[in-house]
Amino acid sequence: MKNRIKELAHKYAPEFIAIRRHIHANPELSFQEFETSKYIQQQLDTFGVKYTAGIAGTGIVAIIEGKNPSKKTIALRADIDALPITEANDVPYKSLNTGVMHACGHDVHTTCVLGATRILQELKDEFEGTIKILFQPGEEKHPGGASLMIKDGALENPRPDAILGMHVQPSMEAGLLGFRAGQYMASADEIYITIKGKGGHAAQPHLTTDTILVASHLVVSLQQVISRNNNPFSPSVLSICAFNGGYTTNVIPSEVKLMGTFRAMDETWRFKAHEIIKKQATELAHAMGAEIEIDILVGYPCLYNNEEVTERSRTLAGEYLGQENVQDTEVRMGAEDFAFYSQIIPACFFRLGTGNAARGITSGVHTPTFDIDERAIETGIGTMAYLATQI
Repeated sequence: MKNRIKELAHKYAPEFIAIRRHIHANPELSFQEFETSKYIQQQLDTFGVKYTAGIAGTGIVAIIEGKNPSKKTIALRADIDALPITEANDVPYKSLNTGVMHACGHDVHTTCVLGATRILQELKDEFEGTIKILFQPGEEKHPGGASLMIKDGALENPRPDAILGMHVQPSMEAGLLGFRAGQYMASADEIYITIKGKGGHAAQPHLTTDTILVASHLVVSLQQVISRNNNPFSPSVLSICAFNGGYTTNVIPSEVKLMGTFRAMDETWRFKAHEIIKKQATELAHAMGAEIEIDILVGYPCLYNNEEVTERSRTLAGEYLGQENVQDTEVRMGAEDFAFYSQIIPACFFRLGTGNAARGITSGVHTPTFDIDERAIETGIGTMAYLATQI
């Protein structure tokens, strides 16, 4: 099976590099992936794969039944949305949609899972079980397409015994893979704070509520609250990323808005921290004479890689690529809505090396110059197919 998959991955690699370039050149924002979904459906039709479209809007669930299909079900997931970034690369497949770019590699994820789907369909008489393929919208936008796919029943009929997902890693050379069992990625919640008070002349602050001063104290205070209440062996991060208020040099504004993010690796601490943030912000604002509105938008949960599934996947990846091409990867404070799946069924979310330092392909995700060494496509296609048949 391994050699057969390698042969097919190598054979189809040029075709799927072209598919990746098409998807890259035609990116669509979260929950607006209408043409992308149609394109994926066209490919599935060509492969002769059964599927259901319209899951969570633009999502697709495909099914491949091997021999003895009830023996096990393994799910593969690809996210299909892009980011609101203007691409700066000068390449033939540069984004044709101004202000929208596949800067997080979802074009790669979709292509690799499509490639694996073609191989699995071709080899369905040679492996046991059922493969369920999820093409998911909206990974980049709250509430996360994964949560909506789950609500629409994507994990039912049949329910997967395990789910696999991948993410590009530009700091890792193409041809390499990275795995980590256990707690892997952080939760992500959005914080919105509005501080209100009587505005007025900057020369008469005693006649106003200095909302700028209140907001400044609050930014510093919240950092201290988090660092002094959390277990230092369980990372968490609070970052205030927007401070908006005022419009001239001599007027104290009546309103200041703050926005930020809170990340945690522990679900219990995560929600305890929400209450601490609300209490500290409210009491500080009131003590300084201001009114406050605070909203914490609960986002993606922590991503947990099932130990058994991940260690098995790591071993299989070593068999497929050679152990020297499989690495341990670090805990990340970034978040992924794949975490919703990992909270429900055994999951493994791994890293696909896409960089090439010698060729200058090193830009990080979410940047306008992100690109990949396209040799990674063959690696991703083959690895996904092999893991799906052997896990």
